[in-house]
Amino acid sequence: MAKATARHILVDSEEACLKLKEEIENGADFGSVAKANSKCPSSAQGGDLGEFGPGMMVPEFDKVVFSAPVNTVQGPVKTQFGYHLLEVTSRND
Repeated sequence: MAKATARHILVDSEEACLKLKEEIENGADFGSVAKANSKCPSSAQGGDLGEFGPGMMVPEFDKVVFSAPVNTVQGPVKTQFGYHLLEVTSRND
């Protein structure tokens, strides 16, 4: 069965998400940005969500995690929780 590890940043608005994505693309460390800005409890671990399989996260999240290139920041991804930046750190299909 497929498994992935990922980290994310959760914020309230698409604008905030885009601003943080730009910071990361300009060299800011994803983990540091997550710790400073994410409203998810995972922010304490730099946004690290650990390992999970398909169906363990909300569908919008799963779709990106199990299709996006590894080690590339994706988003904004809108879910019922807010707007996410996602980075798949590993995946085995």
